Amino acid sequence: MIGNLEEMIKTIEVASDQILSEIDGPVEYLLMLGTGLGSIADKIELEFQFSYKEIPGFPVSTAPTHEGNLLIGKIGRKRVAIMQGRFHLYEGWTPSQIAAPIRVIKKLGATRFLVTNAAGGLRKEFNPGDVMIIQDHINMTGSNPLIGPHDDRLGLRFPDMSDPYDKNLQDIVRKLFTKYDIKVSKGIYIGITGPSLETSAERRFLAQCGGDAVGMSTVMEVIAAKQAGFQIIGLSAITNKADGGPSQRPDTIEDVLMNATTASRKILKILPELIENW
Repeated sequence: MIGNLEEMIKTIEVASDQILSEIDGPVEYLLMLGTGLGSIADKIELEFQFSYKEIPGFPVSTAPTHEGNLLIGKIGRKRVAIMQGRFHLYEGWTPSQIAAPIRVIKKLGATRFLVTNAAGGLRKEFNPGDVMIIQDHINMTGSNPLIGPHDDRLGLRFPDMSDPYDKNLQDIVRKLFTKYDIKVSKGIYIGITGPSLETSAERRFLAQCGGDAVGMSTVMEVIAAKQAGFQIIGLSAITNKADGGPSQRPDTIEDVLMNATTASRKILKILPELIENW
């Protein structure tokens, strides 16, 4: 196991050194795009593009609309790295593999992390196409990327997770949405493994546990990012009603993608100002 840890750290160093050798200077921000949210990448003034297949230690995206590219460029005056596609436990990746890109991009200089995802709306008031600011999360995956041997080069062994999503940033983001007359609210995101969607009974249970939205991503990356010292803000695109009520109807991937696109347009509205003022 210790050998595997040393191998992982070596791979992170090789990957970051490879990217840094090809780009002219560090990055400041990491943006991770969820299902159906790839159009957010249109805001970048592209400088460099890497396929995940070219980067040592990066898994390969298999989820719909996850293009599998790392983009380096600028939004306004700020240098950003954008991950077009992420990795999920349901694809068979380990928590450590899911966390690897976070650790690589940290070594590129990034200290600020915007994570987006597609999520089902547990809260009855949510409608498809809404945006939720992630106030906190509940990890119901049964997994954690920090399990196993530890090395201080990755960050703290026992990082505090009582406040993973920056409260000041949440308020800034809410004001930006309000500026553009876009409905937004804060809420609790629950992370599960998937890939099957939740039963109606599970959805009612998750809501009773304090959840407002549910999805199959985000918590692994946020745990790793918090350990690495990132400042974090999270946004959920509500893609389907998931309150488990009597009017619950089956969800399709087509509906999910359509509603994620609606939400992504709202996020695109505020993105340049968020990056500029963060």
